[in-house]
Amino acid sequence: MLDYIALDSLQRAIDFKREIHKQISKIIDMPYMHRKSIHFDNEQARDLVFKGYTITYFIYEDKIVILGILKYKETFLIKS
Repeated sequence: MLDYIALDSLQRAIDFKREIHKQISKIIDMPYMHRKSIHFDNEQARDLVFKGYTITYFIYEDKIVILGILKYKETFLIKS
């Protein structure tokens, strides 16, 4: 994702990386601040929407796991 942005502008890629890192770091203090995920039927799965991207993460008792970063309209491919 950052490589793609950098093709247009290296500075924009650097700024985007800094901004997205800042948003993700807020999850640590307030993990439930974002909406319940549209990709999973589980209260622990959350979606942080940021600049056209959805950062989906899962809240465990002792950790938070980022499941992926997708363009807003994309969905996860889940194998059963």
